[in-house]
Amino acid sequence: MLGSINPGEIVVDVGSGSGFDALIASTLVGPQGKVVGVDMTQEMLYKARAGAKAMGAAHVEFREGIAENLPLSEEYADVVISNGVLNLTLDKVKTLSEWARILKSGGRLYIGDILVAKSIPPEALDDISLWTG
Repeated sequence: MLGSINPGEIVVDVGSGSGFDALIASTLVGPQGKVVGVDMTQEMLYKARAGAKAMGAAHVEFREGIAENLPLSEEYADVVISNGVLNLTLDKVKTLSEWARILKSGGRLYIGDILVAKSIPPEALDDISLWTG
């Protein structure tokens, strides 16, 4: 991580999946902070909510939504985190604008993602097995 997540902050995890990164963030913000994970799949939301319950992390919630249209108000978060989601969105500018919309003035964006520096052959683009873990 290039920056910190501090006690008492509000963190949004875009594309939270099973909640792993959101739950790590919850230990950093502590019970006086808040973490909201956003994911588009019911299966992942179920897993994430179960993980938060098992940890007793009452200051963590998971909402259904997509990266390009987050179910949060403007200037909501101190920190937005995302791990492996930006590369999956069709409109990167719209997605990043949406993430900026929910960040408070002076807020921070931490992204872990895939960067491809050369052209990808069409047959590789069409093979989903090359793009999934």
